[in-house]
Amino acid sequence: MNSTVSFPVLLEHFFTQRLMAQRRASPHTIGSYRDTFRLLLQFARKRLRKQPSALALAEVNAPLIGAFLDDLEKSRSNSARSRNLRLTAIRSFFRYAAFEEPAASAMIQRVLAIPNKRYEKKLVAFLTRPEIVALLDAPDQHTWTGRRDHVLLLLAVQTGLRLSEMISLRRSDVALGIGAHVRCVGKGRKERCTPLTQQTAAILKAWLTEPIRGSSDAVFPNARGGHLSAGGVQYLLAKHVATAQQVCLSLRDKSVSPHVLRHTAAMELLQAGVDRSTIALWLGHESVETTQIYLDADLAIKERAMAKMLPLHAGAGRYRPGDKLLEFLKAL
Repeated sequence: MNSTVSFPVLLEHFFTQRLMAQRRASPHTIGSYRDTFRLLLQFARKRLRKQPSALALAEVNAPLIGAFLDDLEKSRSNSARSRNLRLTAIRSFFRYAAFEEPAASAMIQRVLAIPNKRYEKKLVAFLTRPEIVALLDAPDQHTWTGRRDHVLLLLAVQTGLRLSEMISLRRSDVALGIGAHVRCVGKGRKERCTPLTQQTAAILKAWLTEPIRGSSDAVFPNARGGHLSAGGVQYLLAKHVATAQQVCLSLRDKSVSPHVLRHTAAMELLQAGVDRSTIALWLGHESVETTQIYLDADLAIKERAMAKMLPLHAGAGRYRPGDKLLEFLKAL
């Protein structure tokens, strides 16, 4: 195989030309892919005893990548899901390499043929209505941070925004008139609007009338006035969950993350009778099938279906037409 472009140059072009210039990938995607290749190149340096800048494309082959993926699980205790995410980044690079280096197509196809690892898919975690109430009551609303945290948690549970979408909200993204909503840019740089309930809109409106800290227009600023960080939200959520656990014992058995609040919003919609396609639009899912996880987790829907079933030894009932006069009155 005669390579015309070195592996380091090919990898640099993949990030600068394909991901950044052509696909305009989000910083989150670029960061995830960057971390994958940093781990891969560190592994290759130890295994091949060669500096990453001296590697040839042919050396980053299927056996090396397979060994790297196994090492992620054994040495770094990565889950099968994390392993598959790393493999997704590697595949993306090699699909790009297939166009740039057609002479290496056979080797590239062997890399692309590495399968995802199957894993047990657990039911999504979400909060019940009493747990939601306990969490929303946890912040001390006599303080500025408590009022901020209360609004943030309420907005997260009602809208189902992702953590990155929540912390990047600006005041200009909030519309509180008729048809109150928040606007955000989600995965794939897709913009969407999420409606607000009257309760959420009223509480958010009151929050936005408070004095602005610093020069930032962040809806949820930190103490210095800048946007809250992801770590900051995770910290405040853990603090308020610990408080809520004192009054709602069922929370003690749950690990509550920002994404669990997103799942909670979806389950609230599902249990209110909202169809899957609307929930997918609401959450910014790429496919309606993604919302299947909420149907799998909703025991109440299954219990209602079970209530309609006849006992095993019960005979099938005969059809009995309704009373004509009652049917007439019902149709009025």
